[in-house]
Amino acid sequence: MNAHKEPSVERDAAIRKFLAASGWGGVPPVSLAGDASFRRYYRLDDGARRVVLMDAPPPFEDVRPYIAVAAILRGLGLSAPQIHAEDSAHGFLLIEDFGDGLYTRLLAGGAAVGADEFALYALAIDTLIALHRAVAAKGLPALPPYDEARLLTEAALLVEWYAPGVLGVALPPGAREDYLARWREILPQAMLPSATLVLRDYHADNLMLLPGRPGIAGCGVLDFQDAVVGPASYDLVSLLEDARRDVPSALRAAMTERYLAAFPGLDRAIFVRSGAILAVQRNCKILGIFTRLWRRDEKPAYLPHIARIWRLIEEDLRREPGLRPIADWLDRHLPQGVRRAPPADQHATSAA
Repeated sequence: MNAHKEPSVERDAAIRKFLAASGWGGVPPVSLAGDASFRRYYRLDDGARRVVLMDAPPPFEDVRPYIAVAAILRGLGLSAPQIHAEDSAHGFLLIEDFGDGLYTRLLAGGAAVGADEFALYALAIDTLIALHRAVAAKGLPALPPYDEARLLTEAALLVEWYAPGVLGVALPPGAREDYLARWREILPQAMLPSATLVLRDYHADNLMLLPGRPGIAGCGVLDFQDAVVGPASYDLVSLLEDARRDVPSALRAAMTERYLAAFPGLDRAIFVRSGAILAVQRNCKILGIFTRLWRRDEKPAYLPHIARIWRLIEEDLRREPGLRPIADWLDRHLPQGVRRAPPADQHATSAA
């Protein structure tokens, strides 16, 4: 069943009631975008003020983590949207409008909109550096750990959704257990001596350029409600090994060096190994998520990214010897000939 339908009459009425109670009655919401979740976003502009309405319908979404993490990030010096009004029970927020300078939009426009790819990524890296320094100085926030159980649950999305979707049949008995056992063997090598705040979706689709704000305040951060405490390498590879856009290899190398230079005490080899392992874990998860979005939720827009995701996975598998157990499993169960998007006629089904 596709839960990503247009808002119901009842939901529309609830939105109008919330807006009226928040001082925005009579101002028509203009749709901005949805995303890979159940959330929808609308802009309200009365000529003197502008805000964004987040519509995050329960029980699919819970706005309370968003509110909590936004406060944490602002307390650490980052630009996360201010919350102007909230109705947690019904899943409505009025948040600060950061404008239209989404990284993805700016990068797609290139020189035509004055976008400087190097400068945008340098700002994103500097923001990440500032975040990690602030956490080191002030202490870890009270967020869930990015532990083995959570990482395995995410990695399992590949065997639960992508593999049966692309193969058209269930995996052989024991394949799932073997896959997870290999991840259990590898994941300890991804952990770093000190944990930090991990945003988990730190990439061009969730970053905004905020002109007029100095330094890292000029980088607006979105979509952080799933933040956890874990390895600093995770958000770096999320940004530089982006599932949704090609980041030039020279830029990736330069930005990695920019980050590492800010933390001279880091063991480079351990950090790079951690990043490679978590990049493959993340991209295996995303293969599952993008397949689920198509097969369950009838959202095919993410399928063209699957070829890029496989390229990134294969690159990390070649670079990091510690990933050999995962490389062997993938070669056996998802060999080169099937590393593609699932067939278009296999949608609106449940996981195997």
